[in-house]
Formats: sequence, structure tokens, C-alpha cells
Amino acid sequence: MRKPLYAMPEAEALALFRASPTLHLATTTPEGSPVLRVVHGVVLEDGSITYHGGRKGEKASCLGREAVLSVEQAVATIPSTVFDPELACPATTYYRSAQVHGRLEEIEAPAARAAALQALMERLQPEGGYAPITADDPRYARTLAGLHIIRVVPTRVSGKAKLGQNRRPEQVQEVMAFLWRRGLPGDPEALVHVQRANPAAAPPAALQGPAGLRLLPWLDVRQRAAALELVAGVDWTRDATRAELAAALASSSALVGVEEAATGRLIATARAISDGTRHAWIYDVVVEASWRQRGVGEALMGLLLDHPAVRQAREVRLTTRDAEGFYERLGFARREALRYRPWRSVEMTLHQGREAWFGRVGDESTAEEVSR
Repeated sequence: MRKPLYAMPEAEALALFRASPTLHLATTTPEGSPVLRVVHGVVLEDGSITYHGGRKGEKASCLGREAVLSVEQAVATIPSTVFDPELACPATTYYRSAQVHGRLEEIEAPAARAAALQALMERLQPEGGYAPITADDPRYARTLAGLHIIRVVPTRVSGKAKLGQNRRPEQVQEVMAFLWRRGLPGDPEALVHVQRANPAAAPPAALQGPAGLRLLPWLDVRQRAAALELVAGVDWTRDATRAELAAALASSSALVGVEEAATGRLIATARAISDGTRHAWIYDVVVEASWRQRGVGEALMGLLLDHPAVRQAREVRLTTRDAEGFYERLGFARREALRYRPWRSVEMTLHQGREAWFGRVGDESTAEEVSR
């Protein structure tokens, strides 16, 4: 790599492969003709990468050849005006990419062939709903026999993250501030990647929390798992399964958190669903018990209310049982006390899903818990 400052650690490069839905395969035929294909692949436990294909065709002729697999992620486009008021030259794209070099090998052992396809199915269809692929299942015998199941054992793994590392800290700060102001759907994630790549640059004011803590405008896979643990541990989610809670977090317009800077441990999370202009609803505001009454909740809510998905909403709603005073200090008020409509309106709800939600007649907490 010409500029080592863009180099990505090998573990991060392989993580990018694991997260990518498709891979680019580049190799050559025995005659030396170039071959470039898009394949569905999966990283196996031993670090090799596997994909499959038919026993006939151009790809099949490439077995035994040297090959490169690559993936990329476009993180954000940065317009020229961030750096210069007139010149177009500074316009750029921030991205992450990774490559694996190796040789194309056929997986021969029946059990290993079945395991490779099973790993691919778990990647592409994590919800299941199919009979597991095993070498002794007669239903899969013809399929397994008719496929090349190929792996690439890495001889070299490399990655590149071009995220403004060539800029001065004050310029990177302006980039992060721009991303937060612009607020396109991928900009909070882009801001996190830029901040991680440039630790000397201070984040925007909205992301500067209490001492020793880091405010997170977007959560990665590890942090989302920690957020799920926090949300699953409160009483108002007891009617939901972990799968339902995970889906709710993943579907949120904004999912934010607070972590200990020294340990990276997530200690608070909150989320919102928003249409981006008129209405936003806040759900699952959770602060770890040992961190309450220490300013974490205020910092968490300040971040969520300034999140691009929420900040433009004309009305932001939430439901609470015992934290009314806390939210009032942030500017919230009882909705029925607000007389801002010249016409009569009645708030209504439909409780769908589990029959248990309908069975607790007389339980005053039902409507509130379901609305969460």
C-alpha cells in the first residue's frame, strides 16, 4: 500500500468480508484471460473464504489458479466545500476496502462440503426455515454432487480505510461536524468511522459527553449486542422475545449509546422511530443502574434529540411511568396539556401480536407497556 496511514488491521479487513453480502472474485483462466465475477461467499471458522459454482463454465476452469477476493464499503462522499470555498479538487469519497489473496481450491471431503454450504445458508438466511445441510441427507446429495465448492486460503490479507487520515485534526473536526449537520442516513455511521480513524480530532459538540464517556451516534455489531442486553433487562420489555427486541433495535431510525471510553463497555442506549419531518417516537431509554444520577441520561437524550433522524421532527413523543420529572427538565410536557390544534382529536391505538397483550383486563400498565 502506497500510504501506510490508510492501512487496515487484518482482523478489521476480515470483519468487512464477514459483513459484506457479496464478494468480488478476480482470477485468470488457464489461458491467462482475466475473470471477474461477483459471488456469494462466507468466511469459515478457520479464516478461509468459500463460495460455490457449477461444474461447467469459466469459473470452473479457474480451479488451482491464484485469485483475489475483494469487498468495499462506500462510507461517505465529502463535498469540496468542506475544505475550500471555490475549488472542486478537494471533493472526495471516504471508503473501506479489503482484499484476500490465495489459491482457488476445491473442498473435497463430503462433510466439509456440506458444512461450507450450511455456513453460507446461515449467512444468507439466518432465520432458518430449512433442513440443515449435511453430507448424509439424501435430499442434498444431488446438489452437493453437482457443485464446485471452492475455498480461498488466504496467503495475504490487506485492507484500506481512507477516512481523512491525511488531514489535519482541525480539518477532520470540520468533516465530522459537516456529517452531523448533513445527516444523510449513513452519515452517523460515517462519523463514527472517521472518528475512530482520527482519534486526535475532537468530535462535534453534540457528541462530547461527560468525562470518561463516549457518545455513540451509531452502534456497530458488538455495541448493538450490548444494547440488546440493556433493553432486554428492563421490565417494560418482558412481553417481547429477544428476537423481537433485536428486530426493533435494527429497525430504528436512530439507535444511540454511551460507552466507557477506557473499556468500551456500553452503559446506556436509546432509540427513536421517525419520519424525519413531522413525528418521532422515542423508545427504550435505558441507563445501567450504577450510572444513573450522574448525567448520563441527559447526555444520552441530548444526543438522541440532536440525531439527524430526530432533530427535524416537529413533534417528539415518548411514554414514561416514573421519569416524568426527568423528561420535563428536557422540555417535554404532558401531551393532553398542549392545546395546539383547533380541532378535536382522539388518540387511538391497535394492539397487534401476542394474545397475552389483550388478556390483562384491568392492568393499568398494559397500554403504556405496549406503546413502548
